[in-house]
Amino acid sequence: MALKGINAYKKGNLKQQISQADPHKITLMLMQGMLDKLAYAKGCIERKDYAGKSEHISRATAILMSLRDTLEMETGAEIADNLFALYDYMIQRLIDANVQNNLKIVDEVITLFLPIKTAWLQIPESAKQEAYEMQRQKRQATV
Repeated sequence: MALKGINAYKKGNLKQQISQADPHKITLMLMQGMLDKLAYAKGCIERKDYAGKSEHISRATAILMSLRDTLEMETGAEIADNLFALYDYMIQRLIDANVQNNLKIVDEVITLFLPIKTAWLQIPESAKQEAYEMQRQKRQATV
C-alpha cells in the first residue's frame, strides 16, 4: 500500500518538474530516464525477470527514438546526422540485448550514451538561451 503512495508522489513530482522545465532540462530528464531504464533492465536480466527486462528495454528504446526523432537535422547538419546514426545503432543494439538477454550489450549502449549526456550537461547557459531565441524566432516566422 505504501509503495502505491510513493509511486503516486513520484509521478506527481515528475509532472511538476516537467511543467516547470525548459527544453534543455526536459532532454536531460529523458536522458537520465533512459539510463535509469537500462539500469533496471540490467537488474532484471541478472534476476532472470525477462518480462521486466523487456519492459525497461522497450521504454529505454522509446526514449532513444524520441531523442533521435527530435534532432534538428537542418540546423545541426553533421552533428545531427552523426547523432541520428548513433541513436539508430543504440536502438538496434538494445533490440539485440532484449532478444539475447545480454548485459554486455546493455553496457555498450550505456557507454556510448554517457558522453552524449555529459556533453549535454556542459552546454553553457548562453548557448541555451541563444538556441531558445532562435527557436522562438523560427516559430514566429512560420505563424
